[in-house]
Amino acid sequence: MSRAKGDLAEEQACEHLRKRGFSIIDRNVSSRFGEIDVIAMKDEVLHFVEVKSGITYESAIQNITPTKLDRVLKTAEVYMKRHRLTLDFCIDAVIITPKELELVENITL
Repeated sequence: MSRAKGDLAEEQACEHLRKRGFSIIDRNVSSRFGEIDVIAMKDEVLHFVEVKSGITYESAIQNITPTKLDRVLKTAEVYMKRHRLTLDFCIDAVIITPKELELVENITL
């Protein structure tokens, strides 16, 4: 996916999250393990959000592999330590297709 397409998908995801009551805290946060697309807060829970887009829901969500999830989780832990945060947190995904945009919460279960 091109950077421009990725930026557009992230912007759509942020707008969707805002409409659902989330506050966007940060975007494109990197560590040596990887990158987190969006960090948002809702009800005192920090949400680390992976944004994936594709032609179909299946093609988009299949890009969130166990390795990718592990990298996101490690980056989330680095972020929490770096900012001295002790909040509850979870890993979510926003899946974007030409026909739908869906928030999938707590994808690490």
